[in-house]
Amino acid sequence: MRANFRMQRLFVDAPLSRGVALEVNVDQFNYLANVLRMQEGGEVLLFNGRDGEWKATLTFPTRKRIQLTAIEETRPQPAPCDLHYLFAPLKVGRLDYLVQKAVEMGAGLLQPVMTQHVQGKITNLDKLRANVVEAAEQCGVLGIPEVAEPMRLLDLLDRWPKERRIIYCDEGDAGQNPLPVLSAIRERHLALLVGPEGGFSEEERARLRSLDFVTAIPLGPRILRADTAAVAALAVVQAAIGDWR
Repeated sequence: MRANFRMQRLFVDAPLSRGVALEVNVDQFNYLANVLRMQEGGEVLLFNGRDGEWKATLTFPTRKRIQLTAIEETRPQPAPCDLHYLFAPLKVGRLDYLVQKAVEMGAGLLQPVMTQHVQGKITNLDKLRANVVEAAEQCGVLGIPEVAEPMRLLDLLDRWPKERRIIYCDEGDAGQNPLPVLSAIRERHLALLVGPEGGFSEEERARLRSLDFVTAIPLGPRILRADTAAVAALAVVQAAIGDWR
């Protein structure tokens, strides 16, 4: 079922079911009352990443409080997205864009990886998680991807569960078309790895290519920025062997 983009959507960290009433936080109050200027009886859509999406009515118990009451389920909770997205952090701004697009494209887990040529860093995981929630609110996603603690790439590979195949974008691959490579993958549990702006080091590329649970793919004949490569890779994986089929 498609999302209703005509109504405002809010993430709430509380159980949702018919008749449940909850009070919004300060930021949500400011947004609904002062930015959107919503009135008594207005309707919004609520989701929590667990209980589906619910239409709720708005009331003002006092001038400084808003209460939302769930009245009707509009979409059931879908199965969680299983694609893990592994990415080298980019500089501020481009990192926000990358995270937003990963949420839109159906990533179920976001795993920052620290590579040898990484230029960005993760200084505030709470801010990153807030960015994930905001992206989900805006694009109609009901599941909230998990955000994992950053890990050094080589350490992550040492601990990796071999039943989940890693597909990584190799800027040094001699090919141009990723589709034949992707079509040969039979595993259902997948992860996509996109490197930093400076690319993977030779040590990292050699390690990745030595592992039987890793598949390298090219991304066409053009050189892509890291954030562009992320969107392109997510799209081609979802279209070829992911949940777009």
